[in-house]
Formats: sequence, C-alpha cells, structure tokens
Amino acid sequence: MLEIIAAFFMIAGGAFCFIASLGMLRLPDTIIRMHAATKAGALGSGLIFLSLAFFYTDFSTSLRAFAAIMFLLLTA
Repeated sequence: MLEIIAAFFMIAGGAFCFIASLGMLRLPDTIIRMHAATKAGALGSGLIFLSLAFFYTDFSTSLRAFAAIMFLLLTA
C-alpha cells in the first residue's frame, strides 16, 4: 500500500516539475518565469521528497526527507 502512495506522490511531483519547466519556457517576463519555477518547482520537489519518505519507511531517511522539504520551502 505504501508503494502505491509513494508512486502517486512521485508522479504528481514529476507533473508539477514538468509544469514548472513549461512555465519557464512559455511565460514572457522574467519575474513571471521566476514565480512559475519557484511555486511549481518547490511543490514538485516537495512531493518527490514526500514520496521518498513513504517508500523508505526507516526513521533516518524519512527525517532527512522532511528536513529537505523544510529547507526547500524556507529557501523558496
């Protein structure tokens, strides 16, 4: 069951990262491009790290994944 949840979060994260890359290519202004890359890229990367936390259920890996999500949100 956890593999299915991890696969869902991985696919959703990949989709958001793909949307961020399309925003970088298609949007006209530099500020708007930065907004697309920051919002969708941070959400996509966060979902991928969340998928990692669900797939590897040991405490050390999950703690590192949640720490990476927190640092990603702080820097974005």
